[in-house]
Amino acid sequence: MYQYDHYDHALVRERVAQFRDQVRRRLGDELSEEEFLPLRLQNGLYLQKHAYMLRVAIPYGTLSARQLRTLAQIARAHDRGYGHFTTRQNLQFNWIELEQVPDILEQLAAVEMHAIQTSGNCVRNVTTEAFAGVAADELVDPRPLAEILRQWSTVNPEFLFLPRKFKIALNAAEQDRAAVQVHDIGINLYRDDAGELLLRVLVGGGLGRTPIIGSTIRDGLPWRHLLSYVEAILRVYNRHGRRDNKYKARIKILVKALGIEAFAREVEEEWAQIKDGPAELTPEEYARVAGQFQPPAYAPQAGIDLEFGSQLQREPAFARWASRNVQPHKVAGYASVVLSTKPGPNAPPGDVTAAQMEAVADWAEQFGFGEIRVSHEQNLVLPDVRQTELFALWQQARAAGLATPNIGLLSDIIACPGGDYCSLANAKSIPIAQAIQQRFEDLDYLHDIGALSLNISGCMNACGHHHIGNIGILGVDKNGSEWYQITLGGAQGNASALGKVIGPAFSAEEVAEVIERVIQVYLEQRDEGEPFVDTCARIGLEPFKARVYRQQEQPA
Repeated sequence: MYQYDHYDHALVRERVAQFRDQVRRRLGDELSEEEFLPLRLQNGLYLQKHAYMLRVAIPYGTLSARQLRTLAQIARAHDRGYGHFTTRQNLQFNWIELEQVPDILEQLAAVEMHAIQTSGNCVRNVTTEAFAGVAADELVDPRPLAEILRQWSTVNPEFLFLPRKFKIALNAAEQDRAAVQVHDIGINLYRDDAGELLLRVLVGGGLGRTPIIGSTIRDGLPWRHLLSYVEAILRVYNRHGRRDNKYKARIKILVKALGIEAFAREVEEEWAQIKDGPAELTPEEYARVAGQFQPPAYAPQAGIDLEFGSQLQREPAFARWASRNVQPHKVAGYASVVLSTKPGPNAPPGDVTAAQMEAVADWAEQFGFGEIRVSHEQNLVLPDVRQTELFALWQQARAAGLATPNIGLLSDIIACPGGDYCSLANAKSIPIAQAIQQRFEDLDYLHDIGALSLNISGCMNACGHHHIGNIGILGVDKNGSEWYQITLGGAQGNASALGKVIGPAFSAEEVAEVIERVIQVYLEQRDEGEPFVDTCARIGLEPFKARVYRQQEQPA
């Protein structure tokens, strides 16, 4: 994984010193809260309902064991013993004291981490999939270009005060696991017949108040023009994006207003002026960064591992876990393991305790090469585990509460912290997730239902990505009460789709029962092996609405 150079170290150290002075002035009332607000946001610090929340950057979701142990230490010393992993592959601490933040940032800097640009109207954390570099269906490793984008966008003065926050995602596998179609800029990497690395660039995607699937603005872009083309897009957005209305300030609104053709013409005109300038990437620069993402010292295994087969036969629980939580690897004899942060109603989705973080760090070194990934679905991934060691890892993960065999199933819920913490939320997310997980605790039933995503957001900002869940739940405010709107038919990946609202919202007490009825309709109506989204598309929303609302009106 990438190691800081002297520029990175200097930038992060100076930012820590700068913010330490800003915090001192705020605590001494030399700065008002209004003056302090943009300064703290530049360092990922939010003021939430109960305390400050610090969002730590995890570039493209990659962590070392040492870094994860540091996050565990911070959780134990400065928070309440846990952290929350997000859909942006970051980590949030929800109970932070302001006077302690500079010390926390100094701890992060010591292990090459920071919280820069995890908030504010700037280019946010650049993301890709959790299996980058190891996925069996990967065409090229996207992390070198993601790292180049990170370096270019960090404290880039031209793009620190955009009309609104800006998110970029890259995908380089046959299956999109980075949700590139719902980002401000989505980039698909591929090779042509001659082996040249090319980019397919999408623009104007996003969720929130106005969900939109991104449109392709350019295909066949040579990799060396990555920075100049992204710069051209950002310049057009910076010039024309609305600053008078934050709800209409995202690039998706600009693209929709102009039309993709007109927007593309503007970008092409801007790009023509800069494409052959200093932003053009050289093979030497790519090699410099890519050299830090070289494969570890794998020991490929030939043939069939008979002991692994015997373990699957002897232990049905292990076999179930292996079928859901173990992913194919590009090197024979290895696998990637997803550690579920969704054990059921006793823990909010995405929350991981300090003890669990330390255990995962230990496993990363014991069973792999010291690396951990954060997934878009808020789970943790050990990317390189020998097949011969899967059974031992499973035993330890099960003891630590990180081996629930539900990856990709209904209880593998994506959820924002919601109204329990967030000052922007209209409704709570965590109790809804827990009620659904309690309703669907039977693993046999979950496996019978099959792959199905359920996403929950506590407000229209859609941090839980509810629009692209097969089942989406949105918290809304109705006359001071918390209600929940249900959408069906959303999907992420190659065939990304936005869910459709089925009708009037439900009370918190009704949601789990409503989801049960939706699932009943699906099980009754699906063809053999048919995914939920395909059943929705085939039969439409009416059978679901009829079951849900008709039964809602019946007397108890």
